[in-house]
Amino acid sequence: MTPRPPRLTALGAAATLLAGGLLTAVPPAQAADSTRTATPAKVAAGNRTPAITPTPQSVKSRSDRITISPTVTLVAGATSDEPSLEVVQTALRRAGAQRVVRSDRPGRSGLTVHVGDSAALAAQHLDGPSALPADGYVLGIGAGRIVLAGKDTTGTYYAAQTLRQVLPQAKHPGAEVAGLSVRDWPGTALRGVIEGFYGTPWSHEARLDQLDYYGEHKMNIYVYSPKDDPYLRAKWRDAYPADRLAQIKELTDRAVQRHVEFTYALSPGLSVCYSSDADAKALVDKFQTIWDIGVRTFAVPLDDISYTNWNCAEDKAKWGTGGGAAGAAQAYLLNRVNKEFISTHPGAQPLQMVPTEYYDVSASPYKKALSEQLDPDVLVEWTGVGVVAPTMTVAQADAARTVFNHPILTWDNYPVNDYATNRLLLGPFNGREKGLPGKLAGITANPMIQPYASKIALHTVADYAWNDAAYDPRTSWGEGLKEYAGGDPRTEKALRAFADVNYSSALNKDQAPELAAEFAGYWKSGDAARLSSVLGALGSAPDRLRSSLPDRGFIADSGPWLDATESWATAARTALRMVEAARAGKGAQAWELRQQLPAQVAAAKSFTYTGLDGRKVPVAVGDGMLDRFIDAANAEHDRILGVSGRPSASTSLGTYQSNTLARMLDGDDSTYFWSDGAPAAGDQITVDLGRARDIGDITLAMAKPGSTDDYLHEGVLEYSADGQSWQQLTAFSGKPDVTATVDAGTKARYVRARATAGQDNWLVVREFGVVTQDGAVTGGPPAATGSSLRAASDGDPGTVYRAARAPEAGEALEVGLVAARPVRSVIVLRPAGSAGRADIQLRGTDGTWQTVGALVGPYTEVSTTGRTADAVRLVWSAGSAAPEIAEVVVGQD
Repeated sequence: MTPRPPRLTALGAAATLLAGGLLTAVPPAQAADSTRTATPAKVAAGNRTPAITPTPQSVKSRSDRITISPTVTLVAGATSDEPSLEVVQTALRRAGAQRVVRSDRPGRSGLTVHVGDSAALAAQHLDGPSALPADGYVLGIGAGRIVLAGKDTTGTYYAAQTLRQVLPQAKHPGAEVAGLSVRDWPGTALRGVIEGFYGTPWSHEARLDQLDYYGEHKMNIYVYSPKDDPYLRAKWRDAYPADRLAQIKELTDRAVQRHVEFTYALSPGLSVCYSSDADAKALVDKFQTIWDIGVRTFAVPLDDISYTNWNCAEDKAKWGTGGGAAGAAQAYLLNRVNKEFISTHPGAQPLQMVPTEYYDVSASPYKKALSEQLDPDVLVEWTGVGVVAPTMTVAQADAARTVFNHPILTWDNYPVNDYATNRLLLGPFNGREKGLPGKLAGITANPMIQPYASKIALHTVADYAWNDAAYDPRTSWGEGLKEYAGGDPRTEKALRAFADVNYSSALNKDQAPELAAEFAGYWKSGDAARLSSVLGALGSAPDRLRSSLPDRGFIADSGPWLDATESWATAARTALRMVEAARAGKGAQAWELRQQLPAQVAAAKSFTYTGLDGRKVPVAVGDGMLDRFIDAANAEHDRILGVSGRPSASTSLGTYQSNTLARMLDGDDSTYFWSDGAPAAGDQITVDLGRARDIGDITLAMAKPGSTDDYLHEGVLEYSADGQSWQQLTAFSGKPDVTATVDAGTKARYVRARATAGQDNWLVVREFGVVTQDGAVTGGPPAATGSSLRAASDGDPGTVYRAARAPEAGEALEVGLVAARPVRSVIVLRPAGSAGRADIQLRGTDGTWQTVGALVGPYTEVSTTGRTADAVRLVWSAGSAAPEIAEVVVGQD
């Protein structure tokens, strides 16, 4: 096994100082460089300027340069190790070197690379790394040499990772590399990943791959804590089978090679008896078996358990009941582990623990007991304010440090998706304040069930944790996509389009921000060619990624989402073509396209993957954006035709996950709109009826089981014909279900519920119903089961009147117009393939019916300019097939 880097022993001292409030992760003032970057650094390398990731603290260009010679001499210094030397050798060969020779002295000719040799920096007039924190390094390129000098072996390894990014790729010697000096150090001591999600654990191969990725991105900790590994939780006392133990050893060895600390996290809380000598021994014995294969860092997570129910009577007798008793019991067990195992094993790193109250900074008896009784050198893991914290601030970290009175290691629940298993979370690490890493013992991010897809977000986590002062989420995200695409522009473009429609999360509120901007631009400018190109690129992105993305694991992880993306893009392009056809007056073509959309949308929603329990999990892609565009396109098509359309909705509030506004208009009381925050005074939800109509009673059903206080506590119902001038219908207070009776003859296009006071609870609306007074639909033939006569003229071409039988002689379907009015045209929409013949007639003011045309195909449009009527009817020809009508549209002058 490769010798363990000295940094690991220094880490224990750092944690002890953090516990006493004597050390931060910020380097001494004298270590700072005047050129510390505020934006991601670009470094000249030949004719290209690659980004260094994570963003270095300081980069300076030099006026000189070096040349990659055919033979390069590699000199190993005090802080070099075999992994660092291997990274450097590989990078040099990729840069064109034909031979890399290891020696204890510089070569007589050609390029010499000093690895782990601070003294060699003198020729470049660069200061050494002695003043830097652990893991810091200096990289110098110039004065005829390359020098990598780490504060420790890990620092030199990180210098090698930076050099790997700086050197060009060339097939032959002779490449010139611009002079450069990098002085760099991490923003916090621990930076990495905790595999701590519920669901299918990662495969062994995926974990090995992840450890390689962490080393490349200067992350130095991996916490092994999958919730569904039985030997960590339900069977925590049991020894591992030999094959499983061998896998953990292989992971540990790989972690050491990549300068990553493998942390073994055992979770006994489901069954442990805290006062039991036997259980304490079982925990220590389990740790010993893991120590024997090379692990040096251990954790005891006590999250997601009950601390109000003891697992044994002895604990209740010893500590009593309540949160304070639980905190005392947990501190007792952890202190035993600390004393009997950690303290007796030289080289062991500080013990880590996850408290049962891990998600806030509120004082409590439980936290008080832990803060006072838990050994001071134990690291406490904390998720922020919330299980999935949208934001995390310096003030919150200070509060956590105060309330727990221990060094804080964040368990940041991003990009984990075990609470949203239908999604890939591919947006950047966001909402974390600058300065936060320096307040922490470290940052660990809980990734997705999909390990390879997690790398896009983890790239940004690594960037933030290393240099938060220079971190910009969108810039880091873009650089991560470029890197992950292997530097190929077409693959990068495809990956960016795919990541964009899988962007939103608790940390990134905007769904598909780049596609959303394109949709908004189209509705504003009407530039169909541009949007068609964007949607075409989105639709072809999955094929491009499948053929060209270097990391094949990503394709396996993302398969159903790739399929769904392709299908949603197809549906969106159909919707776009439909709108353009309608705008061009090509009604028949537009109607044909509109009828294709339901099947295309259903196909896009059909993709699933199989979860750990065998259930099929439907996947979501760009929801709230792609589906909303298609809904808006349908509405635009219908508007152009003169169809009032089904009601739509808008709000000043955000939306929580997929609980969109459409759910409060679907007639299903079990679905709902759910805001992502509490309403303030003036916030509103509005129903748009499509045009001014006679309205009847209004119902507003809010709250839901499990969220009984999520409703507008103080508000009014109002209506408007133009969206500008509003009339109050009723005020309401303290009740989730509201009804309003409307005076006969009231006309409105808009009805809204508006908050008149702020509140703490979010808002759930199960249904927002507005009765409209439209003309009656009568006649026949009678509708088949599941259909209705009303569907022939309900403002929604998506619903269809289907007759139960063929028409009889003289039978007709009549649509009333409420009152006589000028009629410009009659359009009859029928499903593709519908049969049945009929004359189209209008009833004039004298009560007589006049034939104005006949049904022809799925789309029939008859001009009736100059006529006034109070009804239209379809008079069926006897013997024709059972009719089907999607919508009878009566155009007004």
